[in-house]
Amino acid sequence: MIQYSLICGNDHKFDAWFRNAEAYDEQQKRGIVTCPVCTAGDVRKAIMAPAVSRANSDKVALSIGHPEHAQLRAAMRALREKVTSEADYVGDKFAEEARKIHFKDVEARGIYGEATRDEVAGLIEDGVDFMPLPNLPDEQN
Repeated sequence: MIQYSLICGNDHKFDAWFRNAEAYDEQQKRGIVTCPVCTAGDVRKAIMAPAVSRANSDKVALSIGHPEHAQLRAAMRALREKVTSEADYVGDKFAEEARKIHFKDVEARGIYGEATRDEVAGLIEDGVDFMPLPNLPDEQN
């Protein structure tokens, strides 16, 4: 896993995790790396500095070697497995199906799939409740 500090064209700064550098490049190329604040697609890597702990800091960092990191990763993996085992995979029809469920055109059910940046922005505008599903690294990472 790799964490990047990102910034959008509207100067919103945020962090995001990717499986590896190639995964970031591929998602950026597909247009699915967007700002969580304004959904802008003009996102770029921000200058990063290593986290330095201060005695009075209210920010907490968790290194890969820390025992809590393994527990969090296991919990995220369990969440992903639960969703993918109990929900319907709808592939690139996610936005369309989520909208149908939201507007009660079809019976409510759990779904997961992919959506483009524009589709995500449209879902947000329509008030459709959804959340990204964590992408986790392979066990050897």
